Amino acid sequence: MNRLFEEAARRGLPTVSQEALRLCLSRALDRLRQDCLAGTPRELDEAFWQEITDALHVVPAISLQEVRNGTGVVLHTNLGRAPWAPEAVAAAAQAAQATPVEMDLQTGKRGRRGAGGEDALTALTGAEAAFMVNNNASAVLLALFALARGQKVIVARGELVEIGGSYRMPEVVKAAGATMLEVGTTNRVHLHDYEEALADPDVACVFKAHTSNFRVEGFTGEPSVEELAALCKKHAVPFVYDIGSGILCGAELPGLAKESTVRSAVEGGCDLVTFSGDKLLGGPQAGLIVGARPLVEKLRRCMLARCLRLDKTLLAALEATLALHALGEEEARCRVPSLRRLGLTVDDLTAMAKEAGEFLLHVDSDFELETVSCASKVGSGASPTEEIPSLGLKIIKKGTSAEGLVALLRQGTPPIFARVQDGAALVDLRTW
Repeated sequence: MNRLFEEAARRGLPTVSQEALRLCLSRALDRLRQDCLAGTPRELDEAFWQEITDALHVVPAISLQEVRNGTGVVLHTNLGRAPWAPEAVAAAAQAAQATPVEMDLQTGKRGRRGAGGEDALTALTGAEAAFMVNNNASAVLLALFALARGQKVIVARGELVEIGGSYRMPEVVKAAGATMLEVGTTNRVHLHDYEEALADPDVACVFKAHTSNFRVEGFTGEPSVEELAALCKKHAVPFVYDIGSGILCGAELPGLAKESTVRSAVEGGCDLVTFSGDKLLGGPQAGLIVGARPLVEKLRRCMLARCLRLDKTLLAALEATLALHALGEEEARCRVPSLRRLGLTVDDLTAMAKEAGEFLLHVDSDFELETVSCASKVGSGASPTEEIPSLGLKIIKKGTSAEGLVALLRQGTPPIFARVQDGAALVDLRTW
């Protein structure tokens, strides 16, 4: 493959990214092998390279192109959140062909969609069962629809969140066909508030929401997960906890001290736990649900489940990402890109400055660069008030404002997303 890369460079083939070139080369080689096996000999001739050139000309026409993230927000929602591990990219590309997405290879009969990923989730979290849908908002909607349609859902007033894109918890409960029963105040909710609300016979479940993009600090208070779980079991009412980002590995990484892990929520007694696949898990967009088998199966049988199911390529990428987590804490932190970026030390970032600087000078040789201290964020609603020490490259160009430089970088090839800090354009090396 390296020789093919060298030949592509020699020929001056158009490339948006190395990954795009690699994929085009791999697919063309697969077709060449298939032709040879079918009795039609082929070589790496001009026709082969023309095929690569034609494929690469299509890539720039696709709006979802590769960009460089220099914002310092590791899980940047507008830049697609978690970057995928190479294993996830390869798995998705392989699954783009015919694949046994709902076929049991042993029996030849219809199998359970997403079985590999669900089995991995149960092993990693200690839950009895798992189910996967297309994002965490869908996971919450499905849980409330299946468990509480036509009945009431208890929610603390301090958790009536609004997330980007007008996602509001009261409206989600309404869309699920349930009625919200609010308890407590904005800053404090007591166990007895829940107990009094549970006296209502129409209550179908208690729902706890991750507060995502904000923190309530000062004179605050709430029951522990364990206390709520015990209370719900006493009243035989399911306890559903949306923990948002969903940490499987990496809980000790900078910025994550206040985030709950999936396993701790399961072990704390939650009946259902929902979380995202494309945040701290580090995989593709997905809504993941783990918990008690009878409740998970109820969600699986719900008519909404088919409407919200994952595509085969996302199932493959998710299973590959979960396989990296299954290798253990240390391996996951090294091989899952979002976790690796969170774990970078200032010394690591210092070593990266030279390569990033050369890349930026290739964009414009008139740039003046200076390495400066800065702060990164986790992003996507995780640890919204926590900052992570980082390093950045401050960019100055005579006659161009900081805002102008940010726009210039964004409109380049590939687009580079930077931020303005202290009146200058800055590329944060943590997300580079």
